[in-house]
Amino acid sequence: MIGRVVTSAGYSARMEPYPGVFVSALSAEAWGPDPEVGGEMHVLCDGYGIQSGLSRFTEATLPVRWTLPGRETLLVLEGAARIEIDDGPVLELTAGDIASLPADARTTWYLTIPFKEFWVITSGGSAE
Repeated sequence: MIGRVVTSAGYSARMEPYPGVFVSALSAEAWGPDPEVGGEMHVLCDGYGIQSGLSRFTEATLPVRWTLPGRETLLVLEGAARIEIDDGPVLELTAGDIASLPADARTTWYLTIPFKEFWVITSGGSAE
């Protein structure tokens, strides 16, 4: 049996058919607002020192400023992102591109809409 769990923030769902095993789909129906950066998110896993899920933006947004709480690895699924990293490079990512950014990086994201990404954030890492 696959259980549906709403996180303590109340904005996402995850499927956990077995303790520590998480399953969802790219066509996920359980989306909620992302209070940190705007848009919407679908959290697959939140625990075990890792967070993962999908984010999407369907309407034009202002640039998104975000300091990464851990190392973020992402795969752009739709649209494009120009990511400016303070004191670092500028990344131009389109659908199919994968990137990994260090913990504590201060970033500014300019998105081409519609935008969708799969992301994984690991905790405890430094900006190495």
